[in-house]
Parts: sequence; structure tokens; C-alpha cells
Amino acid sequence: MQHSSVVDRGRRSSAAAHRKSPGFSRAWCCSFAAAPGSPDPRSAPSPKPHSKSLSTGSPSPSAKRIIDPRRILSPGRVSPLPQTPSPPPLDPVLDNRSPPPSRPEPQSPVARVSTTERRLDLRLSLKGKDGKLLVLELDSRVLCESSSFFAAMVLEARRKVSDMSTDFRKIEVGGVEDLGVFKETIELMYEKDAMRWILNAGVSRAIDILEVSSTIMFDRGVMSCLKYLEAVPWSESEEEKLKILFTKCVFDEEVSRDVLARLGEQGLGKSEELAVRLIQSVVSGTNCNSRKELQSLVNGLLSKSSVYQKDPAGLNKESLYNVCYSCLNSLIELFVEASGSVPSGPKSKETKPLVERVSKEVENLNWLLEILIEKQMAEDFVSLWANQVQLIMMHERASPMIRYELSRVSASVFIALGKGKVQCKGDTRSSVLLAWFTPMLLDFGWLQRCSKGLDMRMLEEGLGQALLTLPLKQQQTLFVEWFQCFSLKGTECPNLSKAFQVWWRRSFVKSSESRS
Repeated sequence: MQHSSVVDRGRRSSAAAHRKSPGFSRAWCCSFAAAPGSPDPRSAPSPKPHSKSLSTGSPSPSAKRIIDPRRILSPGRVSPLPQTPSPPPLDPVLDNRSPPPSRPEPQSPVARVSTTERRLDLRLSLKGKDGKLLVLELDSRVLCESSSFFAAMVLEARRKVSDMSTDFRKIEVGGVEDLGVFKETIELMYEKDAMRWILNAGVSRAIDILEVSSTIMFDRGVMSCLKYLEAVPWSESEEEKLKILFTKCVFDEEVSRDVLARLGEQGLGKSEELAVRLIQSVVSGTNCNSRKELQSLVNGLLSKSSVYQKDPAGLNKESLYNVCYSCLNSLIELFVEASGSVPSGPKSKETKPLVERVSKEVENLNWLLEILIEKQMAEDFVSLWANQVQLIMMHERASPMIRYELSRVSASVFIALGKGKVQCKGDTRSSVLLAWFTPMLLDFGWLQRCSKGLDMRMLEEGLGQALLTLPLKQQQTLFVEWFQCFSLKGTECPNLSKAFQVWWRRSFVKSSESRS
């Protein structure tokens, strides 16, 4: 018993001495290592010798209890750790446990532009209009050799720098419209094969780089861009973009001559003269399908709503009417040939039938009338058609399968008058209706059978409305003639019943009511 009590007192004294030892101190930290034991002596396990676990190679149950998860016993209190060798400090960027170091102010991205191992001795700051900033580190020698604009800036920067030992000289360009384009233009200075670089950039980007190159006096960039742009096709938007650039920037005439030739800035002829030449080519064409295709093309070019229409006048009236006279003369010659009064020469294999040739000239006249109506120049055509006395006389003697072609022209004139597309004087309207109304009654049946795109309902309505624009006495003469023809031919005659009723009410019903 005495021996056991002495052993117990020895153990207690050695434990107390161990706690009071100045070489042992408790370290407090918030580590992510294994959880230490609690400082509460009541919950701490009694120390056990580790000899067994070391000898057997398997951890003891008490060792398992030491690696329990961390337990926070009270707010703001963490279990103490025994003094252990501290691990080496981590990189501040990777160690999330340490407080973040003070960070410098955010800076603009710095791009190094050089294709060789030259010394980068210049820092170029580009400030955009939107407030963005881009910094480029450059070889000043290449920059100065490429651009006289930057050569002057670098020279001025050297004069201002007092400390010649500094690694970088700094220059700045403000008010940049597009930082990306400006940067690419600078990069082009360091490219050995500028044409290949521009080829990969494309037309639109090349135009942007051309503008910047002209601004900073980068001659090699200007020549490369112009050479590339002259050799490739442009879209309409790219062409307009290039035209705007040429109004803002001045380029050397020798360098830009080829591009200007494509832009049409070297004094082309007037568009109205060229348009008449195109119309003349269509009129004299012999291939039916091609003529129709070209007619649609020219109509699109001359249309008021066309994006290609730049001149409000668009056509020379005198030149266009000369084409009309030519077609009318050809038509008269064909009817003379059809009448047999003039012997025709020997026919070649390429000569087309008379009916087809007459139809072609009539189509030409109708197409010319459409253009004149579009340009509001058709009044003289109505007068011209009204005075074709020779054609009217030959119409009476010609075959119906040929003469009805003349009424196709009359139908176009009547429809235009009835819709109000052509505003003529009363005498002109009377002349054309009195001259061509009777031939129309004769040819209406043929027009129905061979309409060739003519809208017969529109013809009947237009003819009736045109008659109602005449004086009442002339209306009476023509409506009575129609009434007699319609009673004999029926559907072979145009149906003008609605217009006839309007004329009757205006002439007799209202006048009788006013007398009573």
C-alpha cells in the first residue's frame, strides 16, 4: 500500500511538474488540421501509454478518440492545440485562411506587341471615347519607322524624360473610336506579310484599319489596305462605308486611283443617258425571254422606290421619246408590209413572222408607256398616239389577227386615263378616245382571246371612266355607239353598263329634276 501511494504521488508530482515546465506552452490557432482535445479536464481522456499501439502497428481506441472532429465548446472559443512544428507558410494568393494582402489599384491590360526578341522600350496608352484604356508595350524603333505620327510623339517624350535610366517611355493617344481596330493597326506594323494579315481580317475590317492608318500616317498600312480592297469584291454596305471614308480622308491619288475607279468617282457619264441606251438595247433585242428579263431589270433600276435610283429625273425625256418614235415608225412599216402596198424584199431564214414582229413593237410601246407614266412624262405619248392617222386608216384594212395588236396600245392608254395616272388636257383626251374607241369595239373579242396579260375587267372599267371625263355631248356620241355595238356583239364588246348609267343620270335624270 505504501508503495502504491508513493507511486501515485510520484505520478501526480511529475504531471504537475510537466504542466509547470516553461518549455511547454499551448498554441491557439484556427487551423484546418485534425481537431485537438478539449481543454476541459473532465472530458479529456486519461493518458494512456502508446507502447502497445506502436508494437502491434494498429491504432489504439484512445488514438481514434484523439482524431475526433473539432468541437467548439463556447462562442469565440476554440480548442487549444499542443505545440507542433508549424507547416511552411503558403503563398498569399493560394492561402485563403490568411487575411488578404492589400491590393494595388486596378490597372488596364498591358499587351506586348513584337514579333521578334527586340527590347520593348515604349508604353503606349490608348484611351477610348467610352472611357476604356488599353496599354501596349512596344518596340519604339519599329513604331517610329512605320508612323511619322508616332515618331513625333516619341521624340517629344524623349525630350520630356529626365531620368534616362527608366525602362519605358510613355506616350498616350486619347479619343480613340475603336480600341480593337487601333490595336490591330499597331500590330500590322510588326507583321512581315501585311497582305496575308489583312486577307484574314476581311473587307470591313480592312476599311476600318485603312481609316486608322490614314490618321496615324502609317503609309505601308494604307497601301496594303487599298491594294487588298481593290482586288476583292464588296457588298453594298461595304461600298457605302468605303465611300464615306473617302469623303473623310484624303489619300494619294496615285495609290487610290484603282479603288476610285471602282467607286465611280472619276466622272462617269450621266445616268439618264446610260438608262436610255439600256432601254434602246432592250427595244432592239430579238430574244423574247431575254427582253422580258431585261425589262424587269430596267424597271427595277428606274423605279422611284429603287435603292439604285439616285437622280430624281432619271431619264432624258427627249431621248426617251425618240425611242418611242422609232418604235412607231417600225410599226407603221410593218402594217404597210401587211397591207401589201409595198412589195417586201426577199426573206431570210432569220426573219421572224410578221405577226411576231408586230407584237414585239407593240410590247415595246406599252413598256415605254409604263416608264413614261412612272416618270410622269406620259402626256405627250397620249397626244402622239391620238395623231396616228396612218395607223388608224391601215387598221380598217388589216387582218384582225394583226390589227388587234394596235388596240393593246389603246387599252394601256385608256386604263391610264381612267385611273388618273395621266393628266391630259380635255382636247387630248377627246382626240385619243374619238380616234381609237371604234377600233377598240372591233378588236375587243380578239383581246379577250389573246389578252397576253391584259386585265379585261380593268380595261372595261378604265375605258368607262375615261369616257366620263369627256364633255357630255361627246359622251353621248360614244356611249350610243357602244350601246348599238353591244346589242349586236354581246360579250365580244366591252361591257360599259355602269359608266353608261352614270352618264344617263348626269345627262337626263338630274337635269330633269333641276327643271322641275
